[in-house]
Amino acid sequence: MPQTRRQFLTATAGLALLPALPRMGFAAPAAQLTVASRQLEVLGKAATVFGITGPDGKPGLMAREGERFYGLVDNQSGEDLILHWHGQVLARNTDDRTRPNGGVHPTGTQEAYDFPLTAGTHWMHSHTLSEQQLLAAPMVTVEADAGDTPQAVIMLHDFSFRPPAEIAAGLMTAQGHHMAGMKMGGMDMSGMKMEGMTHANDVDYDAYLANDRTLADPDVIAVQSGPVRLRIINGATATAFWISTGGLAAQVVAVDGNKVAPTSRASIPLAQGQRVDLLVQIPPEGGAFAILAQVENALMQTGVILATAGADIAKVPSLAAAPAPFVDLTFDASLSALTPLPAKPADATLHIALGMEAGYRWTINGAAHGEAAPLQAALGSRVEMMFMNPTMMMHPMHLHGHHFQVVDLGLGRFNGPRRDVVMVPPGGMVTVAVDFDKAGAWFLHCHHLYHMASGMMTSVTVA
Repeated sequence: MPQTRRQFLTATAGLALLPALPRMGFAAPAAQLTVASRQLEVLGKAATVFGITGPDGKPGLMAREGERFYGLVDNQSGEDLILHWHGQVLARNTDDRTRPNGGVHPTGTQEAYDFPLTAGTHWMHSHTLSEQQLLAAPMVTVEADAGDTPQAVIMLHDFSFRPPAEIAAGLMTAQGHHMAGMKMGGMDMSGMKMEGMTHANDVDYDAYLANDRTLADPDVIAVQSGPVRLRIINGATATAFWISTGGLAAQVVAVDGNKVAPTSRASIPLAQGQRVDLLVQIPPEGGAFAILAQVENALMQTGVILATAGADIAKVPSLAAAPAPFVDLTFDASLSALTPLPAKPADATLHIALGMEAGYRWTINGAAHGEAAPLQAALGSRVEMMFMNPTMMMHPMHLHGHHFQVVDLGLGRFNGPRRDVVMVPPGGMVTVAVDFDKAGAWFLHCHHLYHMASGMMTSVTVA
């Protein structure tokens, strides 16, 4: 819960920083996050964006399992801030301003927080249009059983020189790429014909970034032969990617910070807000290896280079040889949670129809955010949420404060992965199970920033 600055300083006096890990500093109990504007060069042009830095001046925070986030957040951004601790399911409703009537963190002020950190690959980001201006950072808590395996964090973004408000206004004027006159928010999907309608990438971006860089000048991460754990975060606001590891042997070991039975995959879809942990093996002879993120249904790609000492680093083009496919659910269908929810029947089912209307208006059960009463769940109950998507776009649906389990992708019940963002493809139906173990009001929304801002958000009141 936010506390006064005096209480925070008194409680943390005399505490020391922990040793640093490669590329990111460990969060100390007295960690301070600073949110401020910064200058970034993209495609040879200067851009003013935001950043969130830890006490070591590096993006975000990295901690160890069992530690708390006992941190002072200093908002120097020049804008009022609504910061979301994405994936931090041990935080209470009051530990996050991204809740109904949660207010803002005013610019020029400091706030302190205290909650246990959730193990795994998570992140923090603005819950307003400023997320488009890179107001996001990793928030990684290294698992107790991760050992001494070297870590590399890869943060993906879509980037535009245009202000996000201008992008949003343009989408509404264009009525969202051929959406004029269409209304698809009903519950009955029978007879829907999706062929020729499905699309992605409704924002025309100037660049795609991995760790703030394009492939014209990529981030080169020094590695040695042996295993490396890649923690990949899709911090993009309107873009899904396909991840590939350039021929390196790779195993998926976690999604959205939750462990899965290890599985080998050559290509991995990653929707907005989702994360994936890959264990890759750098061969004994070393070399340079591109870890790429290609935009779905497009040629554009970004990425980083893993390189051993002295390796020749070849230039990687920013356009792939062929367009990537649309993201789909074949990846999730191949995953199983290592720690599934306890077996029990659901106490209730919530049917959630995702809709679109003219004027770039996105809805849940036929209503835009603020037009309908919140969904309801009893404290301690097991609830299944059935998402139905008759629209022409994929929607990455995110529930605050909880990790749910994917239990049905329309192909029958299975022991799917635990996540906090699930993609619901056009014409698709996805069911997740969630144990509502914390009271409060929790947002449920599409993690496509402009869909959320245009109405595709509601909340679940747990009492």
